[in-house]
Amino acid sequence: MRSFLAVVRERSITGAGAVLHLTQQAVSTHVRQLERALGVVLLVRTSRGVLLTPAGEELAAGGAAVIDDVARLAARVRAVADAQAGTLRLACCPAAAALLAIDVADALEKAVPGLNVMLTGARSPKDELRILRDGRADVAFMWLPVGDVGLHHAVVRSDPRAVVLSTRHPLAGRPAVTLADLADDPVLRPDVLTSEEAERFWLADPRPDGSPAPRGPIVPRMEDCLLEIGRGRGIWLPPQPLGAVMPADNLRWIPVTDAEHFDLGVVWTDRAPQSLVTRLIAEVRSVTGHDQHLHPA
Repeated sequence: MRSFLAVVRERSITGAGAVLHLTQQAVSTHVRQLERALGVVLLVRTSRGVLLTPAGEELAAGGAAVIDDVARLAARVRAVADAQAGTLRLACCPAAAALLAIDVADALEKAVPGLNVMLTGARSPKDELRILRDGRADVAFMWLPVGDVGLHHAVVRSDPRAVVLSTRHPLAGRPAVTLADLADDPVLRPDVLTSEEAERFWLADPRPDGSPAPRGPIVPRMEDCLLEIGRGRGIWLPPQPLGAVMPADNLRWIPVTDAEHFDLGVVWTDRAPQSLVTRLIAEVRSVTGHDQHLHPA
């Protein structure tokens, strides 16, 4: 459209190219593309320059207003982006997102000039939920499901499940196991989850055959699971990436081939700045490689 209007003003494709700092061929291509899009002839070349057709006259009369509208819209879009600059408070449980949070914060601050991403550490999913509800954070990284606790979420990564066994366990030498292999092993239950739904998911309850998961002892923290497993008091079925931040020489982390994967989510409340949350989700998915076309739930 800009090329066409320049041709109208200059009454010459060569003159329009000079004004726009484009080649004559580029201006001609732009005009032809515009004609094909509209399905009309806009101008004809003559020995005395360029003449407009009636359709071209009509487009020239309204084209400048269209360009002005687009310019104003672009200015409003930039203003909204500029208004995003501020502070976004992101809570993360070290076991859930410590390896991801720093990369995401750096990427988001680079993408939104002037934005300050504040990272707040949480001891557990329950602690993250308290931080969100108290207004001390806008968003949090949490493994799903969280339960019906009045929060919004968007999945940003999918993690396979592992079983954590003592090296003395009969299955400790296996490269992978199934839930049927673990049918008789009680599953430890750290008292840190946010709902009964979340606890059932972490237990893989019910099992694929419909049987209930055998429940093991309740322990105060996720880290305590490792101690109890080392003493032979049960197993644990956490997301496999936890093995990188919770290693132990006397334990084995083995993939469970038929267990549901854990979804890591960005979780937020109604008070969170929606524009920043949307941008955060996009940046996290860029870092993790998760499907960019998924939408927040």
